[in-house]
Amino acid sequence: MTPTTIKLHRKSKVLELGYEDGTTYQLEAELLRVYSPSAEVRGHGVGQEILQVGKRHVGISAIEAVGNYAIRPTFDDGHNSGIFSWETLFDLATNQAARWEDYTARINAAGASREPLPADTQVIKFVPSS
Repeated sequence: MTPTTIKLHRKSKVLELGYEDGTTYQLEAELLRVYSPSAEVRGHGVGQEILQVGKRHVGISAIEAVGNYAIRPTFDDGHNSGIFSWETLFDLATNQAARWEDYTARINAAGASREPLPADTQVIKFVPSS
């Protein structure tokens, strides 16, 4: 379904989609960011997804139209490589509860957090040698 209106509410960090039948959906920037269809988030194949953590307060600073089929948001954490087709946006909008449940379950299973780390924190990934 192609939205007839797209409104970015920067202060509330919400993207509002309106459809011809009068239906509207509000998508939080965090949900869009953690389900970005980019290779940076999705990987290059099944099982290569990268869990996005610390994105609770992420916002959208700009939106660019991509042809007549999608948008490319620029998130205020610098991410801008996800192209959201109308189908992807509609799927996220109509399945938000399930997406949030899945995301929070994965965050909890990883012992991670939606909260960003303090600015003065450095994370170093350690992989022990065999």
